Amino acid sequence: MSQSQAIAQGPIEHNPSMSSLKTIALFVATALAEIVGCYLPYLWLKQGKSAWLVVPAAASLALFVWLLTLHPTAAGRIYAAYGGVYVGVAIVWLWAIDKVQPTVTDWVGVAVCFAGMAIIMFGPRVSTT
Repeated sequence: MSQSQAIAQGPIEHNPSMSSLKTIALFVATALAEIVGCYLPYLWLKQGKSAWLVVPAAASLALFVWLLTLHPTAAGRIYAAYGGVYVGVAIVWLWAIDKVQPTVTDWVGVAVCFAGMAIIMFGPRVSTT
């Protein structure tokens, strides 16, 4: 039996406990926590801001890790799909915080990453149990 036949016939793993919108919103919150956790030390190291910025940075990175645990699916799948959303949030950060206008190719890259995230998170799966 081919994989496409198995997908069509086999038991499919669904995740009714988390909607697509909730999944994406959680990824966006996770990305913001990671970016803030990395941006604050950047301000200290590259722009001469206070070293005390590492304290909220550490808290933000701890929040980032905790948010990743809220997804009810395999960790590797979460990390892979999250990466796509992270790219999009980082480009919005570039625009909103760094005041750098994203290019058309930046937005095309974001679209490709979002498509990859959607395929990874919401594509059908054959249950292995």
